[in-house]
Amino acid sequence: QVHLEESGGGLVQPGGSLRLSCRAFGLIFDILTMGWYRQAPGKQRELVATVSPGGRTNYADSVKGRFTISRDNAKNTVYLQMNSLKPEDTAVYYCNADSLVLNTNSWGQGTQVTVSS
Repeated sequence: QVHLEESGGGLVQPGGSLRLSCRAFGLIFDILTMGWYRQAPGKQRELVATVSPGGRTNYADSVKGRFTISRDNAKNTVYLQMNSLKPEDTAVYYCNADSLVLNTNSWGQGTQVTVSS
């Protein structure tokens, strides 16, 4: 299993920016597919973005052009840069690490992002 520690959530006004970070401990980071998911109150957890070991990215339509996922393998860390935030982006954001090779799928504890004036 891999242990994930998230940081960077908080309260921001509409139109503002935040950067989330997630550091992984315990397994070889380079071969993990890393992702960010979010869950708003009363809703199911949904995909926000993923980045493969090779750097290929995938985004939910709702965040394309506003959010950017990136990874720093030297720091075992994945980032989510969130710009032009909207109230509907308010949710708990979870980091995920996945590897079929290692037979592992792990979640962080979540970090709250609130977009409100």
